[in-house]
Amino acid sequence: MKGLRRLATVEMKMFIRETESFFFTLVFPLILLFLFGSIYGNKPSNFFGGHGAVDVSVPGYISLIIANAGFLTMGAIIAGYREQGVLRRYRATPLNPVSLLAAQLLTVLIMTVSSTLLLTAAAKVFYDLKFYGNVLHFAGAFAISLVSLCAGGFVVASIARSSRAATLMLMTVFYPMIFLSGATIPREVLPSSVQKFSKFLPLTHSVTILRGTWFGHSLGEFGVEILILVILAVICIAVSRLVFRWE
Repeated sequence: MKGLRRLATVEMKMFIRETESFFFTLVFPLILLFLFGSIYGNKPSNFFGGHGAVDVSVPGYISLIIANAGFLTMGAIIAGYREQGVLRRYRATPLNPVSLLAAQLLTVLIMTVSSTLLLTAAAKVFYDLKFYGNVLHFAGAFAISLVSLCAGGFVVASIARSSRAATLMLMTVFYPMIFLSGATIPREVLPSSVQKFSKFLPLTHSVTILRGTWFGHSLGEFGVEILILVILAVICIAVSRLVFRWE
């Protein structure tokens, strides 16, 4: 436990020093908030079922935060560590891939929670953001999404032969996900054919449970989405343990 805490502390410092990761996790969601908030405001609209555009968009932005920090950034960092020889040094310690994943998860958790609080505070102050759900149900949806997407990033980092290949694989999945899942643009404005296709993207299920619990639904109402995310996480972790390479 002590070693895990120290490793997580180091990973946190590295994350903050990485300008791109820090920007897209903490700053970019705020840019989206103020950009679309200034255009559409947050007045109740029949198009969004009586809710405001900001109320509908913020849960999606939170999914974006999780995907960026947990899937894209974490996967790229681990692949980069292998190429730079950092993982080879870790191999000389009692660490195993699960411990490394746990330290990364803890780092991502702290950063995503911090970014989420910053985003919701800004949305509340400037656009009178409304939360209709139960905090515990929303926290459960948040945790499930975080673990699933982190596991996805970890398996890509485990499979990729280089950091360049990992980054290419991660970005190939990441960008379609954020634009088609409702993480950046509400799914209501997307064509029906795109909405059907988006159901095959894991981030879509994250957006669904986060948005649903945000608007007062019970977490148990999203059994299918939760099952998909849990199965994805289990498969990714199992594959990572089999194919993970220290160098």
